Amino acid sequence: MVDTSVSADDRQHPRSEAVAALSTAAARHAANRCNIDLRFFNPPVDMEGCFTTFYRMELNVPGDGTVIDFLQPEYGNVRFFSGSAPDCRIMGCPPVDNAPFTATGPSSLPLRFELGNTRMWGVGLFPLGWAQFVGVSAADLANMVVDGSTHPAFASLTSVADGLFSDPPDDEAEFATLIDAFRQRRKPVRDEAAIRAVHAAMVDTEMATVTELADRAGMTARSLERLCRRYFGFPPKLLLRRQRFMRTLSAFMTDPGGSWSKVIDGRYHDQAHFVREFQQFMLMGPSEYAALGHPVLAAFMAERKRILGSPAQTLDLP
Repeated sequence: MVDTSVSADDRQHPRSEAVAALSTAAARHAANRCNIDLRFFNPPVDMEGCFTTFYRMELNVPGDGTVIDFLQPEYGNVRFFSGSAPDCRIMGCPPVDNAPFTATGPSSLPLRFELGNTRMWGVGLFPLGWAQFVGVSAADLANMVVDGSTHPAFASLTSVADGLFSDPPDDEAEFATLIDAFRQRRKPVRDEAAIRAVHAAMVDTEMATVTELADRAGMTARSLERLCRRYFGFPPKLLLRRQRFMRTLSAFMTDPGGSWSKVIDGRYHDQAHFVREFQQFMLMGPSEYAALGHPVLAAFMAERKRILGSPAQTLDLP
């Protein structure tokens, strides 16, 4: 049984034996074919900066099978399912199985999930959105996935899950339901200006050090540390490392036939440095990750880049 009292920092270093078992299971499912229909929706102007995007996915796996994939490190999310609900976990915290409403905190580790035929709505929460709609410290839920219907931080959205899906399905009506639900729950955030400033500075590809980040945001190092943990989930140094890593991973995932050496971010000292960072963030090596099937994530990132210009949440401009 996993010790649920482990801290967010400790959850960044789970046991490699368990990771190997999960990736082996994913490899057995790599041959599973699936059909994915994706649609992305831009957040309304009056809530700009709160959400990465709203997205609807329909997944069909022939023979009523399942697919396994690993989500990359990202911001917080809520996801609602009609049909199959996922079995998912982030290493170091308890698994969540068959929950029609799942919620995740900001992550620096992969989320492993197994999923069958389903219709899903997902909502990505920028740090400002986390502050407005979740309210608890992001560090308290960092690297965690929970059943949203039972966790106190997300319980107010349970009624949304109950009334979201229509019969027959109607994208526009369901999207409007989500927007109305969040608009009703929106609350002012006293640190809004500081959150926006740090977020804007963080996505700058030239941003390299915590000192530079603090200077750009007009904050002291101590204030930056406190704000990042509360709203972004992690200390600023880790967040900058995650940005660098996600630039490389996203470039690889959206470059057919590409190689790690071709897309590696120039801020890595050398390839060995990149490999160490990859193992820290994905709990496996680059070659092992590339050999796994990514039936959902590869399709998602390619379509996201085509429609939105950005393949991953962490690379979105605020």
